[in-house]
Amino acid sequence: MKTVLHSLLLVIGLTLLTACGDSDRALQAKFYAFGTEIDVSLYGVDQEAAAKTIDALEQSFSDVNDLWHAWQPSVLTKINDAIAAGEPIEVDDKVASVILLAQTLARESGQLFNPAAGNLFKLWGYEQDNWFESRPPPAQDDIDAWLADSPTMEDIQIENGLLTSNNTNVRLGFGGFAKGYAVDNAIAILQQQGIQHAVVNIGGDLRAIGKHGERPWIIGIRHPRHDRVLASVAVSDDESVFSSGDYERFFIYEGKRYPHILDPRTGYPADQAMSSTVIHENASLADAAATAIFVAGRDWPTVAADMGLNMVMLVTADGEVEMSPAMQQRVRLTGHDREPIIRDIPQE
Repeated sequence: MKTVLHSLLLVIGLTLLTACGDSDRALQAKFYAFGTEIDVSLYGVDQEAAAKTIDALEQSFSDVNDLWHAWQPSVLTKINDAIAAGEPIEVDDKVASVILLAQTLARESGQLFNPAAGNLFKLWGYEQDNWFESRPPPAQDDIDAWLADSPTMEDIQIENGLLTSNNTNVRLGFGGFAKGYAVDNAIAILQQQGIQHAVVNIGGDLRAIGKHGERPWIIGIRHPRHDRVLASVAVSDDESVFSSGDYERFFIYEGKRYPHILDPRTGYPADQAMSSTVIHENASLADAAATAIFVAGRDWPTVAADMGLNMVMLVTADGEVEMSPAMQQRVRLTGHDREPIIRDIPQE
């Protein structure tokens, strides 16, 4: 999370997305946070109610940033300082619930989603504002030293409001599911205010509730190598669509590309995929799962089964599109000229 959200700027206010009569009317607010653009689309809401909602959403995103920014002063940096010093730290119920959720998702992913790996991301230079600048990769000895401790979320304990860790190499970072968590919070706010039809889109990842009038919301899934849409999917009622890819954050050194999605098993960027996409009701889970599926590469069906997923798509490193049968029923490939490879997710 790169931008301090109390300086969040409303870019264009509320504008009309479509105007095919009042029954097709949707309002859109755009603002900037998390280092990216956030779009909130509301259907069947008047401008006055929509404007009031934006204030509540701004506060929600600001709260998430204040809690979980990984390198600017936040509750998270205080927790990490305490862990590094081998000291306990008090956490309130809200903070504890997020950490315990991350712990559960990490466990279900087989630790491929590993929010305890912040020191590895710091080693690679991704916990800073200028993460995109060219630089040499870390020394192998430094990576080996991190791997020797193999910090995971299992090294975190919370009892009676007190957080402790038996591994001072644990450094929490929630970039792998912070967007999903923030989107879930935003949707909860909309629902509390009686808004039943909306999309909250944060940098291309989103959760949609209800419908766009009589139609579902039509969502485009980005192609990982070209400036076009790879696939489209119709979502309605309550679904999240989250992707991870090597195109999101990377630096180039001596002609080689180093993506920011790191494999905690090797200490190096995951290299078996270009992108992964997950559809699930819960945005936090979908966000974490997209990261884990990307790291898993061709082993993604096993991870999908362990995380309770049935709609998954992966673009492999050689450009093949693999997907589950349920995902095949949902998506329409528009930017791929080969038949997708359909792979079953094991059933327990």
